[in-house]
Amino acid sequence: MLKFLSIRDFVIVDRMELEFVPGFTVLTGETGAGKSILIDALSLVLGERSDPAEVRNGRERAEISAEFDIRGLPGMEDWVRENGFESNDDGGVCLMRRIVDISGRSRGFINGYSATLQQLRAAGERLVNIHGQHAHQSMLRSDAQRELLDAFSGNHGLPQSTAEVYRRWQGLQQRRLAWEQNATAFLQEREQLEWQVNELTALNFSFDEWQTLQADHSRLSHAASLLEAVQMGLEALSEGESAALAQINSVISRLHNLLDCDTDLSTALDLLESAQIQLQEGVYELGRYQQRLDLDPQRLQEMEERLSAIHATARKYRVTPAELPDLSRTATDRLKELDQGDDGETLAKEEAAARNEYFRLAKRLSEARQEAAITLAQQVTAAMQTLAMAGGEFSVALLPLEQGNAHGMEQIEFQVSSHQGLPLRPLAKVASGGELSRISLAIQVITSKLGAAPTLIFDEVDAGIGGRVAEIVGGLLKKLGTERQVMCITHLAQVASAGDHQWQVTKSVDPGNGGKVSSRITVLEKQERVEEIARMLGGEKITETTRKHAAEMLRGGRDTGLRI
Repeated sequence: MLKFLSIRDFVIVDRMELEFVPGFTVLTGETGAGKSILIDALSLVLGERSDPAEVRNGRERAEISAEFDIRGLPGMEDWVRENGFESNDDGGVCLMRRIVDISGRSRGFINGYSATLQQLRAAGERLVNIHGQHAHQSMLRSDAQRELLDAFSGNHGLPQSTAEVYRRWQGLQQRRLAWEQNATAFLQEREQLEWQVNELTALNFSFDEWQTLQADHSRLSHAASLLEAVQMGLEALSEGESAALAQINSVISRLHNLLDCDTDLSTALDLLESAQIQLQEGVYELGRYQQRLDLDPQRLQEMEERLSAIHATARKYRVTPAELPDLSRTATDRLKELDQGDDGETLAKEEAAARNEYFRLAKRLSEARQEAAITLAQQVTAAMQTLAMAGGEFSVALLPLEQGNAHGMEQIEFQVSSHQGLPLRPLAKVASGGELSRISLAIQVITSKLGAAPTLIFDEVDAGIGGRVAEIVGGLLKKLGTERQVMCITHLAQVASAGDHQWQVTKSVDPGNGGKVSSRITVLEKQERVEEIARMLGGEKITETTRKHAAEMLRGGRDTGLRI
């Protein structure tokens, strides 16, 4: 259960520390005093979205901490340990903390370890169940009615599994229909690709071959000119009568003979000898090139035929010869996709299997809902008899859906008959505001008893009721407080008097601090409770008669506690 709550600089609260106790606690106070701030602060530490506007004016950050006793709480201690939030003390404690900056940045912690919003929410769902003051309005929505019935049935995983299988079934159905609509186009594309791949494979062409072919063809097609140029070079350099190499050798020899006469010739001689070496190497290289150069008309013809075939194929597919290898790979990959892709027979089998699985799960879900609907209807009908709706009846109708949907084979509709003899009609069409509030409260109390959360908070869920009905509501909450830790924000003296404990929320203005507004909570003792109940009964003017009435209500409240 919730043991301690600390609030710092949150909305109009500067600092507030609250110790919580078991049983049924009521929070009362004038409108606007800040009663719902407690709920908002607790919701924030339990993972609700933050808003920088929640930071108290003039402050840098708001901070909320909540301490829970989780000893004996099924699954919670295991969850804390499995998620790495185990505390260093003797265990049994879950300390949750949330900090919100005015910049909008938010941080969460569990037992001192950094936690994500999802982790805060997961822990919060196990610890606290908050029923908002507008819960009766959501009760009119079909999806809210369905979710409530499924939660009441206890089959929490079955609706989700049914929805997942339904989506898989519908996805397979769409794929099969798409395949059938495009089957002819797919077949034509496959035939075209097979023919294209076969042709390109038979061509056996690669980019490396393309580069080699271009170089070899250029050489062979100009072989005569190349041979002529090489021969002319050899003649000029070494083989002719006035060959350059012979002349430079003659010059070098003569200069060597005169070197003793003037050593300054050595520099020129060195340069000429270097040129002689380079010329000689050039002659050797031309000779080797001449030997390699081949005049082969047949080889040239074969090469030209190969190039002609490559160019023809490239023109057919409107690409350059260098792009043919990429085209071949692309066509091969697409053909593999088509071969490995959907086929009508396989898709039909998978679709049928998913459809059968959906109807199997949907049938189980329908059976669970039917059983839960009967039980819920009986319990809410019984509660209506004590909530000034004697003779009224509540029913949960399961309206069949021929093809079903992600939520099952039926639509859930809450139906009610406010008085005996009236036919059952949809809740949204026949219930007045007061009746809807009472029915909603009865459903919330009934379903809350089934949940695992040890702390239940009701935020003005008693709106729209009064008198004897309000006393009964107080009794329902008091009875629930014997099993759980229950808190209720209320404006009704009848509900407040049924509480085991009462806290008063007040708002004050500090004129010495710029007129800042602050909210605080006071734990009321016996006589203080009489004064607060009297205020709730009589407003600003409290008489002795009002006080006596309040004291009498408190004495009666201690004995209140109805069974539902």
